[in-house]
Amino acid sequence: MKILRYLDSTQTVRFGAQQADGSIRRLEGDIYAQPTVSEIVDTPAKLLAPIVPTQILCIGLNYRQHATESNMKEPERPILFVKGINTLQHPGAPIEIPTHLASTEVDYECELAVVIGKACKNVSPENALDYVLGYTCANDVSARDHQIKLGGGQWCRGKFFDTFAPLGPVLVTPEDIPNPNALKIATILNGERVQDWTTSDMIFDVAHIISYLSGSTTLVPGTVILTGTPQGVGMAAKPTPRWLKPGDVVDIEIEKIGTLTNPVTLEA
Repeated sequence: MKILRYLDSTQTVRFGAQQADGSIRRLEGDIYAQPTVSEIVDTPAKLLAPIVPTQILCIGLNYRQHATESNMKEPERPILFVKGINTLQHPGAPIEIPTHLASTEVDYECELAVVIGKACKNVSPENALDYVLGYTCANDVSARDHQIKLGGGQWCRGKFFDTFAPLGPVLVTPEDIPNPNALKIATILNGERVQDWTTSDMIFDVAHIISYLSGSTTLVPGTVILTGTPQGVGMAAKPTPRWLKPGDVVDIEIEKIGTLTNPVTLEA
């Protein structure tokens, strides 16, 4: 099932299930407790990120070819950093380049996002996918200057700006994606395909990541996990880096999920 979150004609936040013909039928009940598909057909007035995260956990340097282009060794265990829930952005809404705490090196990163549907702790890799509510597209927008040079030796400052975690357009439930490590994933920048790879290149697969993050740690429902990006980031472009600029349009495309589109502007 493809789940959307949206404002209806009365500006009420709703969840809906996208049908084969493209229509949206409203979901009734708790999104985390097997909601039912009603007979009510909605026309969304505005599409929202498909989930409101309770926390955003991110895995860095998790694709083999991206590690190669970054001239870094493959990690021995998942590298964890976090984004604040303030970073959430909706489909179609702008990625804002910071101007107050200014950045001139803002980058894109297409990522598969995993949403946890029920609390889990100390789960095995064999059982980890049982706790997944669904999958969606994410853009781990990164201010590389703050991440690498100005962040005091850690990554979070460069990842933590408002609008730096677009999610969407839909949340696809696990029955439609039985293997999250067999999906094509890409970034299209102003019509040019700049990242184009597959989630099979992950160093640590989705089940391993969930198991690792749940070690002695409760992952609550609504936890969003970003699982890393493939090669082709703007920082590694030759002969010069390819930084985002006002007027750009970034599409994140993942097989079986769809396309997340966001324009780029300056922070007001």
